Formats: sequence, structure tokens, C-alpha cells
Amino acid sequence: MNTAVPRYYHLDVDVTPERVGQVSRILAAHLRYWDLDSVVEPVCRGAELLLKAIDEHATDKFTSIEMWWNGQHLITAVGGDDRDLRPDQELRGCLEHIAAMSDGWGCCATDTGSKVIWFSQRARAGERVPLVPSAPVPSVREVLQVPREEPLVGGVLEDAR
Repeated sequence: MNTAVPRYYHLDVDVTPERVGQVSRILAAHLRYWDLDSVVEPVCRGAELLLKAIDEHATDKFTSIEMWWNGQHLITAVGGDDRDLRPDQELRGCLEHIAAMSDGWGCCATDTGSKVIWFSQRARAGERVPLVPSAPVPSVREVLQVPREEPLVGGVLEDAR
């Protein structure tokens, strides 16, 4: 019986509009490395939504992103120390999107007062997203011969004899 090796990844980032795309590419690279291609799009989309909302509404932009994979579920959590950020008010639209595209989600506070929003996706290692075939690039497969002159014999073409 094959069992999956549990995985964990942690990233601390100061959220800016430029960093949102970078973080998404970093998360996608780790998911592909873990052989979890089937969840790259929903996980990166959910993280982007949360980071954009934090950038727009939070005063403290320092955020931690964590991903855990246990062989069946991938849990992604985004947490920040902004005590003024109210997920039930400022992040309502973002949370609705996350609830629609994830298998489960939640929000909780820590002992230090920071807030963590998490969402999960069912995943199995090795489930590949089918690649879309690309149109073939036109190429020249036949080489045309360069016309050659017929050799002259005594100033007269050989065929003329």
C-alpha cells in the first residue's frame, strides 16, 4: 500500500499588489513539486483572493501563508496580525468565493489576536491535469534542391549532342 508523505510549506510576506502574483506562482510551484497539479488553480485563486482583500482592507499587511497536505486533503491558511480586520464584514465577498470553490473553509482567531482564514481541497498525488494539445508549429520538412547548371562540354550542353 502506498502512503503519501505529509507535506508542509510556510511563507511570510508583506502583501502588496505586486506580491500577490509572485506568491501565487510560488504556491503553484510547491504544489506541482508535491505532484498536486489538480489543485493548483483553486488553491492559487483562493490565496490570491485573500491576499488582494488583505491588501485592500488591512492596515497591517504582514501575512503568513501555510499549506499542509496529509495525502487526502490540502489545507491552505492565510493569517495576519491586523486586529481591526473583520472577516465577517470586509472579507465577506472573498469568503463567499472561497466557500464556493473549496471543500471546506473556516476562520478563527489565535491566542495572540491574529486571524486565520483557511480552506481545504481534496487532493491525491499524481492526479494530473490533462494538458491541452497545442497546434503544431509549421515547419519545412522537405528540403528543395537548389537548381544546378548542367555542365558544359566544349561550350555546348551535354543534352544538346
